[in-house]
Amino acid sequence: MTELPQKKLLQEFEPIFYPKSIAVVGVSQNMLKPGSFWFKTIVDAGFDGNIYPVNPRGGEFLGFRVYRSLREIPEPVDYVIVSIPRESVPSLLDDCAANKVKAVHFFTAGFSELGDSSGHKLEEELVEKAREGGFRIIGPNCIGIYSPESKVPYGPGGKAGKVGSVGFISQSGGIGEKLIELGIARGINYSKGISFGNGIDLDSPDFMEYMAADPKISVIGAYLEGTRNGRRLFNTMKAIARVKPLIVWKAGRTDVGAAAAMSHTGSLASSPAFWSAALKQCGAIEVHGVEELADTLLIFQQLKHYKGSGNGVAVVGGMADGGGGISVSASDACAELGLNIPPLTTRTRQGLTNLLGQVGSILRNPVDVSQSGSNPSIIKEALKLIFADPSIDLAIIQIDTGVLLKYLPWEALQALNTVFTDLRSSQDKPIVIVSPPGVAEAERLEMEQALTQASIPVFPTMERAAKAIMNLSQYSHFQTTLGN
Repeated sequence: MTELPQKKLLQEFEPIFYPKSIAVVGVSQNMLKPGSFWFKTIVDAGFDGNIYPVNPRGGEFLGFRVYRSLREIPEPVDYVIVSIPRESVPSLLDDCAANKVKAVHFFTAGFSELGDSSGHKLEEELVEKAREGGFRIIGPNCIGIYSPESKVPYGPGGKAGKVGSVGFISQSGGIGEKLIELGIARGINYSKGISFGNGIDLDSPDFMEYMAADPKISVIGAYLEGTRNGRRLFNTMKAIARVKPLIVWKAGRTDVGAAAAMSHTGSLASSPAFWSAALKQCGAIEVHGVEELADTLLIFQQLKHYKGSGNGVAVVGGMADGGGGISVSASDACAELGLNIPPLTTRTRQGLTNLLGQVGSILRNPVDVSQSGSNPSIIKEALKLIFADPSIDLAIIQIDTGVLLKYLPWEALQALNTVFTDLRSSQDKPIVIVSPPGVAEAERLEMEQALTQASIPVFPTMERAAKAIMNLSQYSHFQTTLGN
């Protein structure tokens, strides 16, 4: 993408993701109505631009003057949120044109997703009016933008997490909401997100192109149900994957799912084999499910500079008790996904033997450090030996907070966490932590938050960690084939 189109894209989408003014059409005195709740959510988030409630009855709401129409608002509005019955939508667009609105987001549903001709006809009318009025449409049938930097939360009652470098594009409002929830819980920090619903004007390729051009975004995640222009989407994904990781969850892969996609966002779906082949050819990473999408976004965010191929994974367990069973299951999880757990060199094994002793230890790879006596200093030295091994480019470390607290005081676990964060900052090889849920959730989550802040990704199971690493390695390999 050349500098000129990139600059133009950023300018075109600035009123959407960095609005200086927002109008909410459909505000009433009933706080249970989406428009009213939405308006309050934006105010409470601290949006520092101008915000205008709109209702034909006028009056006042939360101390703000309620405008009877967009025509009354004394300035062109960047971003309009619409939550009114679909029958009222066409005349509203005439008001948008009169106000010189930049973008209109329709939360309103009841269009092509209903599967009837009237819904399709109404969508065509909306697009025509938008072209004539010189503004863009997001939706209909969607939650719209998430822009924590602009203090625009995601939908009514939405929370704004920390600003980061991850972008998401979702055809489903609910999937977008779940990604933000998982992000806040697990430390996935978004720069921007969008739910675009039926995508009658701005569609998935438009938002992909924008996020590819945006220097604040380092990785893009997408949930798609279908597309209106398959060739354009394919070409867009192919261009993007060359410059940024693109993680795609394609739903509607079965007959039942395809029917659900049609009734949800009016999307036509193709066969699973077609989508998988297309994504692979593009260089995009295909995932299945919101957990894998979040896992993969997390690992790309935390290990964005990883250049390994997944051929040198060390697995370390036994922080307090025997790690033999964990070692076997970890080996299976990695091997099934094509990750290689190479044996450690003779020199590394000898160093571990001198440090830990031979009896009760497994020192080939996977490595059981249970003979360390859970001493953080000894564990740190063992990990340094492992990271110094030339055959290792990444380590998966299993810690079970509930088990550890049976043997150790809380302060010892905090010291162990410090070992991991110190190693992360003092050497280049990444650390991935597996921390299964259990009886000590409060303590486990506190440890996870500290690790996440140190750019160490944390996963609840070995299988999910291995899959995320494989996805990361797949993109690294793709970049290598391009000569990057």
